[in-house]
Amino acid sequence: MPMLRIVEPQGNRLLGALEASSRKRIDPHLEPVTLKLGAVVCDAGGLLKHAYFPEGSVLSLLTVLENGSAIETANIGREGAFGLFAAMYSRASFNRCLVQLEGGMVRCPIELLQSEFRSSEHVRNLFVSYSETLLSQVQQTVACNALHSTEERMCRWLLMMHDRAEGEALPYTHEFLSEMLGANRKSVTMAAQALQTAGLIRYYRRGKIQIVDRAGLEKASCECYAVVKERFDAFLTPPSTAVQGDTTKRMR
Repeated sequence: MPMLRIVEPQGNRLLGALEASSRKRIDPHLEPVTLKLGAVVCDAGGLLKHAYFPEGSVLSLLTVLENGSAIETANIGREGAFGLFAAMYSRASFNRCLVQLEGGMVRCPIELLQSEFRSSEHVRNLFVSYSETLLSQVQQTVACNALHSTEERMCRWLLMMHDRAEGEALPYTHEFLSEMLGANRKSVTMAAQALQTAGLIRYYRRGKIQIVDRAGLEKASCECYAVVKERFDAFLTPPSTAVQGDTTKRMR
């Protein structure tokens, strides 16, 4: 067993929203994790021993079909975590989870989070609020994939990654984008060329995408980017109707 060091989780909003008593119990067990782009954190059906909290990295949740093909249904940045469903109800992963953007990340043993979930109303409210918000992203992504063009979907996806990368260039090939968007590579290449011709993005090296016109990219995107962003910006303050009993203990 490797020695664990205490990690200050300033970069993760979900951990940062925990009340002091929970943080005191959780912090000593947080372990830093370093994984490369495309690395699989957990496969569909796999048992989770830890929940993962990005502090700069982005995790992608993919639904995998019998023939091996997969499509992204949600992604997780520093606002959330992968493995909270396991912490609340089971230890099995419904999706394949892989690293979509390299960066900092910490993990916490599932048993500890399960204990906090059972004993703390604040943690229950926080985890349920985040899980509902993540589910709303899945539902919005399903509608987006079915009804919007490849170009609109690419704009939405690039904007989400641009938010998480904090303005840095995005390290994605057309092949990787086609896997994430569930679109064939030719469609992705044509969409990327159209965005570059319009002056919205620029390829300056193989697999490196720079957002040139952020406002223009938002205008070219479908409404799904703004809808999901608004929900994630608000999830730490759920409506009072979502909380049963004493609302004075509702998370701030």
